[in-house]
Amino acid sequence: MKKLTLLFSALVILLSLPASGQTNDFYDDAPTTRLKGSTKILVTGEVENDMTIDITRLPMHSITIKETTLTDGKVGFTGAYRYDGCSVYDILDSVVLKKKNEAEFPPIIDLYVEITNDRGETVTFSWGEIYYPVNRHSLMIATSVARIVPSKAKDLWPLPEETRIVAGNDLVTARNISNPVKITVKSLDSKYTVNRNITPLFSDTMKICVNGKQRSLLTRLPETVGNERYQTVFYGRGMGIHGTTPFAGGKLADLLHDYYKVSPEALRNGMVVIAGIDGYRAAFTLSEIVNRNDQQEVLIIDRDNYEGAGRFSLFPAGDFFSDRAIKAIMEIDMLLTEAGSH
Repeated sequence: MKKLTLLFSALVILLSLPASGQTNDFYDDAPTTRLKGSTKILVTGEVENDMTIDITRLPMHSITIKETTLTDGKVGFTGAYRYDGCSVYDILDSVVLKKKNEAEFPPIIDLYVEITNDRGETVTFSWGEIYYPVNRHSLMIATSVARIVPSKAKDLWPLPEETRIVAGNDLVTARNISNPVKITVKSLDSKYTVNRNITPLFSDTMKICVNGKQRSLLTRLPETVGNERYQTVFYGRGMGIHGTTPFAGGKLADLLHDYYKVSPEALRNGMVVIAGIDGYRAAFTLSEIVNRNDQQEVLIIDRDNYEGAGRFSLFPAGDFFSDRAIKAIMEIDMLLTEAGSH
């Protein structure tokens, strides 16, 4: 009787499928291919103990990607894929941090990681990209792949062969390097005097620097920086709800446009340090500011916008928490290689 019940249930499922035998999922119509490469990741750097993580023991996630290249400033399409693998979020979840600057600056928002592959290539991600985003697990090490084949054109995009970093929020997928083997946790070397008792918390000017050298001193945002308005629920990791007042400002990407050269190298390893007049600072990658595919822009605001903080402040729309919303910004420092700076 039990076998008959199971057979009947299977028949009902089969009869409910479309005539093609496919489901309504557009992302599983093509075969899945296992990727070759290491499944062991060394985690080192500013951690209590080095650890080797077996990623096959971690939860599996799936993301869809439109991969692209950047050549002479122009974006070229490579293919559309579904990747399955483990998130960097889960890889680092049990790692105990040991920040080298913890005595001076305990918050974790100045951390970042460098991910290195077996060829010595390195890409950089901020700690905020890994642990603060609204959409978690969008940064992964993929262990399998499937094409997303258009139903009419039937294009069969070339398949990767090796495990790879997949940065789900990137427009130009320059950080998707093959066969990652090591993650190094680091904190910013930038030095700022911490004084959380400044009242009022206000910065009359904001410096734009490249590798520590001042390039501009702003008293207001230039007209080339447009205006965006984001309705939000502003929520901190420590204090919880701050409010639901909309944020209005320009795209930080527009402000920084003239200070770097658009190149794969700049997108792979460019960093941006944003510091308030009180010494509170956060690490961002250049890519998460200027290379987003989700339209969750980082806003720069040039007027008193929240909690009495002015004049310049930040709103990273892609973050779930408000911790990287720097107030009273006195400096933005872009850390670039010589090839990546103007």
